[in-house]
Order: sequence, then C-alpha cells, then structure tokens
Amino acid sequence: MAYETLLVEVRDRIALLTLNRPERLNALSPQLTEELGDAIATLAQGTEDVRCVVLTGAGRAFCAGADTSRMAGGQEEQSRGTPEDIRRSFRGAQRVILGLHRLEIPTIAMVNGDAAGAGFDLACACDIVTAAEQARFLVAYRRIGLIPGWGGAWLYPRRLGLNKAAELMFTGDFLPAQEAYRLGWVSFVAPAEELRERTMELAARIAAGPPISLRLMKLLLYKGLQTDLETAMQMAALGSTITLTSADHREGVAAFREKRPPVFTGR
Repeated sequence: MAYETLLVEVRDRIALLTLNRPERLNALSPQLTEELGDAIATLAQGTEDVRCVVLTGAGRAFCAGADTSRMAGGQEEQSRGTPEDIRRSFRGAQRVILGLHRLEIPTIAMVNGDAAGAGFDLACACDIVTAAEQARFLVAYRRIGLIPGWGGAWLYPRRLGLNKAAELMFTGDFLPAQEAYRLGWVSFVAPAEELRERTMELAARIAAGPPISLRLMKLLLYKGLQTDLETAMQMAALGSTITLTSADHREGVAAFREKRPPVFTGR
C-alpha cells in the first residue's frame, strides 16, 4: 500500500518504516498517525514474510511528537471540540502504540535524531532501541502543560526505571543517547552515518532466527512483566511444547551438529 507521509520498504524479511515529514521533524499529524497505524495493522496480519520491523524518521529527527501547529496557540490551531471528542481523538495514538507493543515480531526503533513527546513514546513501544550519537530523548509534554498521551507514563518506568522516568517527566530535561545507553535502554550508539548499517545488521541477525521461537519469547518477555514466576513458568512449558515439536527445532539441532548456519522456515 502506498502512503503519503510514511515510507514502507520490505527487504530480506525486514520491514523498514520511515516517518516521512522531515519538514516538520516527522511530527505526528492525524494523517501520519493513521498511516502508521495502518502499516502496523498490516504487519500484524502476517501477510508478508516479515520477521523484524525497524522504525525510523526521515531527515534530521526521529519524531518531534504530536504536531503542535494544530494545538492551542499554534499556527494552524483547530477546535478540539467537546471533551468526548478529545478523548476519542486519542484512538489513533492508542492504535499505534498498542499495535507496536502487540506485534508478534521483534521491533527496533532506529533513532536517527531527537525523539520528543510522542516520538519518545514511539521509541519506548519498540522492543530494541539504537541511536545516533546526536540523538536526544525528551518528555516534551511537561514543557507545554500536558501529560504523556501516547503511553509514556506506562512505558518510561519499564524502559528506564522509576527514578529516571520521574526525573524526565517532572523536569522536561533532555536524555542524551549516550546516557540512555549507559542506563541500558539503548542497545548501541553509533555515528549518524553508520547507524542504519549497524541497525540493519542487527535486524538481519534477528530476522534469521527461528520465527516461532522469537514470537513466543517476545510473548513470554512482556507477559512475564505482568504475572508471577509460577504462572510464567507454566506459560514457558506450554511454549516449549510448541517449539520442541517444530521443524525449526530439528533444523537448529541438525545445523549445530553439522556445524553450519541453520535455515529456519517458521514451521
């Protein structure tokens, strides 16, 4: 499907989604939000053989958050309508964040520049984050008298820890990429000119893995945050029943014995 504000490229079982409003630092307009939600929904259907998703931004920013030009005091200020209209307007944000979070396949946020407000939340909704050296993260809501409307209050403490999440939310200070790496949230920081190559190498290693195993590991990873150890181990036993009877498991063992790279088919 062709989009106007989103670029979608599928190659070697990797889907690269690029927010494409560089003139607005990839701010999330209603159109971009809808198109991103549509693309994620299509990937969730598993209509293509995609085993990893990479999300990034065009130009010098990852995502500047919601488009402030449409907010109160903005150049293109628009009426928000009734309180119920405002509540319903967040359905697009919920569709995007929940869609990313629920995708069965691994996701990587390739943060090429600043990620502010909803852009920070988008990065947090992905499983893995890589970042350019100049990239920064910002809870921009505080600076304009708002609260995180794209899931940030739930996502930040789970990604960064409660103390750091509180500090960033209450102060509105920038979090540089190097500090995010030190905190263990960003997997690696690279020069801008090397970020894409290194991130796609990571995505390729993930995409070469066993699809059934990876999907179940992601499920256990996030469900484990919401349950007790005994339940998590029972879920692991069910998942192991699936993987131990898969063709990919047999292939993995055979490849190990034959000292060759495995070829996983998702069966």
